Amino acid sequence: MTDTVAALRAAATDVMAVEDVTEGVVSPYAGALSAARPQRQPPAGVRLRGRLLLPSEEAYERLAERFAALGYTPLLRRDPDHPGGHVVLALPGRLRQTQPRIARAAALFALTVLSCLFAGAQMVEGLTSINLNLLDGLPYAAALLSILLAHELGHYVVARRVGTPVSLPYFIPVPIPGSFGTFGAFINMAAPPRNRRHWLAIAAAGPLAGLAVAIPVLWIGLSLSRVQPLPTDQPYMLEGNSLLYAAIKYLKFGQLLPSNGVDVFIHPVAFAGWAGLLVTGLNLIPAGQLDGGHILAALAGERAAGYVFWGIVVALAGLSALYQGWLLWLGLLLVFGRFRIQPLDDVTGLNRPERLLAALMLVVFLLVFTPVPMRVVVP
Repeated sequence: MTDTVAALRAAATDVMAVEDVTEGVVSPYAGALSAARPQRQPPAGVRLRGRLLLPSEEAYERLAERFAALGYTPLLRRDPDHPGGHVVLALPGRLRQTQPRIARAAALFALTVLSCLFAGAQMVEGLTSINLNLLDGLPYAAALLSILLAHELGHYVVARRVGTPVSLPYFIPVPIPGSFGTFGAFINMAAPPRNRRHWLAIAAAGPLAGLAVAIPVLWIGLSLSRVQPLPTDQPYMLEGNSLLYAAIKYLKFGQLLPSNGVDVFIHPVAFAGWAGLLVTGLNLIPAGQLDGGHILAALAGERAAGYVFWGIVVALAGLSALYQGWLLWLGLLLVFGRFRIQPLDDVTGLNRPERLLAALMLVVFLLVFTPVPMRVVVP
């Protein structure tokens, strides 16, 4: 046994009743750990098997602090071969920290502002050609970007608060007529969350923050909109209803819409609010790398999330008969959806309030999911 391995075992003595030590374990998280290693450190990790002597969250806290001093990062897992047993993987290296690429994030955000202004300018009623007066798109752009920014900052602030290294939000501009003006934004997580509690908090914070802005934006936008007869002499585009969107329209106008040949012709601000609900519903699909997939995995574990994943695949394949855009999401899920990094401590579970929060987020998904986001109606 090398001096480093002996030191790792000694560091775990009051945390874990160690029954077995294995050297040379391959690191599953090499990409998330820094390359710097102390001299004479083994190229792979060390596995300690036994039983925890402390509650898992406290045990991991101690192991993380002590192993860091030795240049290692611990992973905590249940032992699949011994019921009630635990495994600690000591991996060489420390968690990578993200670089705050402020210039890149600011440039992408500025371009997205311009593309959303352009998209909003095309929503002016009565246009017969492309509108280049970007100020006409200001109400739409401000409304939509406030929702998307709230969503991403929800993830970012909570991740930073719990100590998970993440990048700044990177927005994606789409300067194409007829589009939202953006494909949204993303945040890079440089390392896994510490445990399922942190995982849930980070995943749920984005949709909740986005909804907190989207709902009042939608209400304001509907106040600027008007109910009138649907066209009878030309095709028109109809936005889809989620349960929440239909309910908010009912509260505002006192009737289910569309019905009886009338519908609300929504103001660009209302369209931004509707888009905010749509994006929240897409993110809360309980599969893969989406927020809903992370929430489900944090609540029910990887095995249950895997079963649900294939159920979602079948459901999207069926919905594609109604809206072909689901084929794109189906393809993205099949390519990227099954890869997920587990938390560093995969033993510590959710407490009762957190389980209720996770269940609530799945209910929110049912309320904001739009089965047919857009359709062309031919009278």
